[in-house]
Amino acid sequence: MEDRAAPAGEWDERGRLVVVATPIGNLADLSPRAALALASADYVYCEDTRRTLKLFNHAAIKGPKLVAHHKFNEAATAQLAVDRVREGALVVLVTDAGTPLVSDPGARLVRAVLAEGLPVGSVPGPSAVLSALVVSGLATERWCFEGFLPRQGGQRSARLAALAAEEDRAVVVYESPYRAARTLADLAQACGADRPAAVCRELTKVHEEVWRATLGELAERAAGGALRGELVVVVGPAPRM
Repeated sequence: MEDRAAPAGEWDERGRLVVVATPIGNLADLSPRAALALASADYVYCEDTRRTLKLFNHAAIKGPKLVAHHKFNEAATAQLAVDRVREGALVVLVTDAGTPLVSDPGARLVRAVLAEGLPVGSVPGPSAVLSALVVSGLATERWCFEGFLPRQGGQRSARLAALAAEEDRAVVVYESPYRAARTLADLAQACGADRPAAVCRELTKVHEEVWRATLGELAERAAGGALRGELVVVVGPAPRM
């Protein structure tokens, strides 16, 4: 495939939705193409306008109107975005951090635009899933993304059992620091305490930290004190019998 720089007028074409990945912690990870897309947009749909404004200030971006788009209002804002794209606006979708739609709002908006036969594009970039995978030290030839586990009940037990049975793929799980100790203990019980894993904390940030050990050891370490920051857990494949 031939490499080439994006044309200077790439974002002159209006009437489309563009999904743009933003930094997961280090603002310097905003790509030039992503910054140009944001600066060229008529509207930027985002989870938290305050977070996105901080990114805009860092990149000296002015002009686009910020529209809050989250799980509590996505039905109404998705339809409004469709109307704006149909009228010829360049609408950009971002999340607070990382790639939209990956355990973040946006899928409903993308589907709504596509259902009207309108174009959708993307600007790839930062992803906590991929960042965690490549630093985990585990086999990553094949992997699956679980996102956040159900918090309780039969659904949680069923998902843990399914993850425990993964023989050929590493599994990536997101977790809150407040529930990390419990989740690691549950994973150790379901998958076996000797299953290799990694806990990635504060990826790309100043206090980035990766714990690489068995699930049993990681659960014991997490139980010893509260974790801080966003967490990604990577669990290695089950040993073949």
